[in-house]
Amino acid sequence: MTVPLLDLRAQYLPLREEIRAVMDEVCDAQAFILGPKVTAFEAHVAAYCGVRETIGVSSGTDALLVALMALGIGPGDGVVTSPFSFFATAGSIVRLGAVPIFADIDPVTYNLDPEQAHRAIKAASSRFPGIKVKALMPVHLFGQAADMDALMSVAEAFGLRVIEDACQSIGAEYPGQAGVWKTGAIGDAGCYSFFPSKNLGCFGDGGMVSVQDAALGSRIRELRNHGMEPKYYHRHIGGNFRIDALQAAILDIKLRYLEDWHAGRRTNAARYDQLLAGTAVQTPAAMYRDSKAKNFHIYNQYVVRVPQRDRVRQALTAAGVGCEVYYPVPLHQQECFQDLGYKTGDFPESEKAAAEVLALPVYPELTEAMQVYVAEQLIQAVGI
Repeated sequence: MTVPLLDLRAQYLPLREEIRAVMDEVCDAQAFILGPKVTAFEAHVAAYCGVRETIGVSSGTDALLVALMALGIGPGDGVVTSPFSFFATAGSIVRLGAVPIFADIDPVTYNLDPEQAHRAIKAASSRFPGIKVKALMPVHLFGQAADMDALMSVAEAFGLRVIEDACQSIGAEYPGQAGVWKTGAIGDAGCYSFFPSKNLGCFGDGGMVSVQDAALGSRIRELRNHGMEPKYYHRHIGGNFRIDALQAAILDIKLRYLEDWHAGRRTNAARYDQLLAGTAVQTPAAMYRDSKAKNFHIYNQYVVRVPQRDRVRQALTAAGVGCEVYYPVPLHQQECFQDLGYKTGDFPESEKAAAEVLALPVYPELTEAMQVYVAEQLIQAVGI
């Protein structure tokens, strides 16, 4: 049996006629840049995420970048974030001349540890003389919200802006003291990615920024279109960060099915939990399972920990099971960030995770037989 890590064709085929119809609408109208399809999609996501407004942009990376720009982050500023994330988390900070100040993760959730973030902020002035910490960027990794009550308290204590990297977690919910909130609706700005592998993925690249503040939303809208408002008048230097109308139209169709896809991934995750119980495989913890949050986890990835991970990965690949390592090298160990002065051992939980994690297929269209096969091959590989 062959089980791919992700099968986008299985998702597309039932929606083919709906998607092709809206693509034809865009093509017939020959309206490709912003316009009514983008406006409608933005409104629907804002309602879904419980935010004042959303701004469609060209990618999740550009969502992070334009959110930081709109909040005035630049040279001389520091942004506290996780070293265990996709590159864009830190890359967007550095592109603006700011400094990523890393803090280690919680080993159970893989999300930013609030206590470690607090320590990193206090130590920043000695580690990075002349740098002023301006923002906190928690990552809701793999589809589960970070501990936002604690992180927002840290941000408030130091007067920091908060940019949520929600690129892997659209629709995931956080049961906070003030109620249940979707990721991206808690900080100053939330950033989403619509890369094809995401739970809500487009036919290429796309992203979005969510905000609760009208003035911030207006600034982001200007910045995504070269800082232009009105046409050909530029108060700011922005960029070409616009989402395409074709992508917005496709995503708007897919948004209708997103809750069902989240539920399917949770069902598959629960099945893996049962199949792998009592083995040497450490299954992911769903921290908010017993809360009032329906989307306590959306499992953009189902990530296990295994001993001798690289050998296990090779065995699964040989058995026809798709799997991937997210992420094999923590950001502080990346060659391009060596000038930050971090060294191996600075973030032991991130480094340990990077050596042990392995993502298994969890997409909604998996059959029970496919999951049983994946579990059997994994257990056999771990036991070799």
